[in-house]
Amino acid sequence: MTKKASQLSRIAAAISVATLFGCGGGATTSTDIDVVDPATPVSDWELVWSDEFDGNSIDDDNWTHEVNCDGGGNNEAQCYTDSEDNSFVSDGSLKIVALPAEEGAQKPYTSARLNTRYKADFKYGRIEMRAKLPSGQGSWPAFWMMPTDEVYGGWPRSGEIDIMEAVNLKASDADGNPESHIYGTLHYGQEWPNNDSSGKAYSLPNGANPADDFHTYAVEWQEGEIRWYMDDYLYATQRRSQVRYNANGDATGLSHRGWYAEYYEQGTGELTTHWDNAPFDQEFYLILNFAVGGDWPANVNETGIDANAFAEGQTYEIDYVRVYECASNPDTGKGCETVRPGYNSLDDALVEGAAPIPAPPSTGVAQNLTIFDGTPNPNWPAWDCCGGSTPALVEDAEQGQVYEFAINEAPTVMGFISRAQFITDPEGEAAPFDASPMEETGSVKFDLKVTSLPANATTNWLFKIESSEGSTAAELPLMDGYVGPADTAGATPEQGVWESYEFPLSTLAAAGLDTSAIDVIMVFPAWDTGNGAVYRMANVEISQEGGVTYPELVIFEEGQNPNWPMWDCCGGSTPTEEMDDEEHGLTAEFRIGADPTVMGFITRPESGGGDTPFDATALTDGGLLQFDMRVVSAPNNADASWLFKIESNGAATAVELPLSDSVEGQAPVEGEWQTYTFPISDLQARGLDVSAIDVIMVFPAWGTGEGAVYRLDNVKFYHPDSGAEAPAGGITLFADTAADQWRIWDCCGGSTPTEEVDDTEHGTVAEFRIGATPTVMGIIADDGHSYDASALLTNGAVRFEMKVSSMPNDSTAPWLFKIESIGASTAVELPISASLEGADPVQGEWQTYTFPLQTLFDAGLDISAINVIMMFPAWGQGEGAVYRIDNVEIAAQ
Repeated sequence: MTKKASQLSRIAAAISVATLFGCGGGATTSTDIDVVDPATPVSDWELVWSDEFDGNSIDDDNWTHEVNCDGGGNNEAQCYTDSEDNSFVSDGSLKIVALPAEEGAQKPYTSARLNTRYKADFKYGRIEMRAKLPSGQGSWPAFWMMPTDEVYGGWPRSGEIDIMEAVNLKASDADGNPESHIYGTLHYGQEWPNNDSSGKAYSLPNGANPADDFHTYAVEWQEGEIRWYMDDYLYATQRRSQVRYNANGDATGLSHRGWYAEYYEQGTGELTTHWDNAPFDQEFYLILNFAVGGDWPANVNETGIDANAFAEGQTYEIDYVRVYECASNPDTGKGCETVRPGYNSLDDALVEGAAPIPAPPSTGVAQNLTIFDGTPNPNWPAWDCCGGSTPALVEDAEQGQVYEFAINEAPTVMGFISRAQFITDPEGEAAPFDASPMEETGSVKFDLKVTSLPANATTNWLFKIESSEGSTAAELPLMDGYVGPADTAGATPEQGVWESYEFPLSTLAAAGLDTSAIDVIMVFPAWDTGNGAVYRMANVEISQEGGVTYPELVIFEEGQNPNWPMWDCCGGSTPTEEMDDEEHGLTAEFRIGADPTVMGFITRPESGGGDTPFDATALTDGGLLQFDMRVVSAPNNADASWLFKIESNGAATAVELPLSDSVEGQAPVEGEWQTYTFPISDLQARGLDVSAIDVIMVFPAWGTGEGAVYRLDNVKFYHPDSGAEAPAGGITLFADTAADQWRIWDCCGGSTPTEEVDDTEHGTVAEFRIGATPTVMGIIADDGHSYDASALLTNGAVRFEMKVSSMPNDSTAPWLFKIESIGASTAVELPISASLEGADPVQGEWQTYTFPLQTLFDAGLDISAINVIMMFPAWGQGEGAVYRIDNVEIAAQ
């Protein structure tokens, strides 16, 4: 009821999957719909409070009148009073009456608002009212709940539950029909005016109107879920959000987008977002009120207030209010659910909330994105938000093929979008762009030519950019980004001239944009002022100069990194900086005495470091740890072996290797500078968690180093392709043979897949044969090994070729593709025909199958630790099948 925001509409993409397992669960509960009667509350509902309004007056032990003329925060036109003219009990019901006020009164109408705060406060249960609603343009009756104690802060941070609201009943709607909707809504999230809400409307069948008779209105509220009912029909379900996590425990998105809370943490004072039961996990009190006019009713239907409808008063009549407790589990409210099929489906009763979507962790790799350069990007179509037009590809004399946008009478915004529900190209996928690695150096760039100015020629032109389904956004005057061709920008774009615009990502981030999941870019005249505008766009990109860049950490180069100081573990010495030859200059020198020790560089704060562990995840495909070393004096023990050791996350994981295991394969030679290189992928394969590296050590074996003096220089993590064009990236799992640490595999049938020679094009391929025992087959990683495809999320795919030599004996057997991660804790299974190619296998033919990583991620796969890929006839139907696989890869499309 409070401060009505615009109603949210659900826009959901449908991803068709045959089977989906794990990854944060899903939008599900433990409710068994087969054992719950969908018509009435189950027997475990126990009445704990009610007001039947059977007396002669309002019970002051239950209700408190609110007396004010505040307008409810919605510019309402009534004063609330405690007068018996506006609220009274008679004939077994409570009447709340809205009446015209006396001439000269502060507000033109009077009415009543009653609440149970500190008299009847509830947490979880079934809250129900039976009532006959008032009608007329401007009427706004409500039955709702507010938090007894604002634990999470002021409205709406502590929440609001609107059990029933209705506006303008029986007034005409846009089609001339009498208004008959009721609404159930939640309010939550950020502080007003950035508050969020989500809800659903419902109308009775057969044209029945809530103002003509009594009906019941209820919610069932349990931990993490609230359901709305009218006459015991469940019409809406809302839930807490469910966060998805990857193998590293990083939030990667939402498996269900529901409500959320934002509040200041006690102790730290930090403003944080919570995707849990808050704010709907505290006590709330009941409110009954009848408002007249206000921002919502006055702006819909016939608009304003119909004075004739209120001339003799309008009455909101309440037969009873009852509160039930779930006796089987009153602490959570679970176990008494009154549900029906469809209550948990977004296509039916389940409501999508407005929670901000946590973006997947950044890969750390800065890659440029071309949205449009004359050729449409299927992942980023041109888009008209609300005007009903389709942006057109047209030929421009100067730019060649460009997109043209035309605004008509309907208000709209236009641009480019990468959200699943707006992508129609079969080869397209929603691909939110992670620009965070280039936030300090990159920009959004485009060229624009206005061919026809809007009818309002002086209107402001705007640039807007959003991320994570609109969770964050930045909107700036378009001319703020003007870079040419003139030296200075005009007040508006010049008609008929191609102009260039550039908005630094750092500016957009400062304006509130989360740059890690950009999914909409818009250019438009200010809302509802663009009629008549026609404009063209070209060369739309998010980019930085210098190509792709990777994260890099320099630990020592002409001096130590203060966050990674030189370090003697156990010998009591202090490593020093010493000048060496002209090529190396200042170097790090280590001296080992009689006490056994190891030495190197450390960032742990207890050892004097800056507590800045290095995340090398983005370097696992081609990145290196490299350093130069010169042994000034060899250890007294001539047999001492030289070792390299690296640790992560407080020594939770570590790898120790002989220096001779480096790429160069050499042991130190006294007096010579030598380079040592260790691929990050090798360290990860040996068990190192590369996401939190905090120690690097180089030393003679423990207890054998006395007398050693050695120097290190140019110690760094880097990628040799940084600054070059973006590499294709990815991994080939099978091409002539299986990749290192991967093998072809029969899950359960007892066979051993073989490598066989096929045609000239394919050479050696993997062959699978299914016997009588049901099984699945494919390619599997060795224990403890997996592939992190996070860097390929927006443009990568799983791709393979398959040839069926012999079909299964069961000719109806469907062919399936399945992919798993982290020991099968998340998985996605799809028909082979769900690939981009959309084809079923044809016996004797090689066919290619492509499954975009974005599709698999959206369906629930944690792509950070892929360890199994399978292709097979459906379980139990594959006997007799013989098929071959080749060129299996996870790579950029």
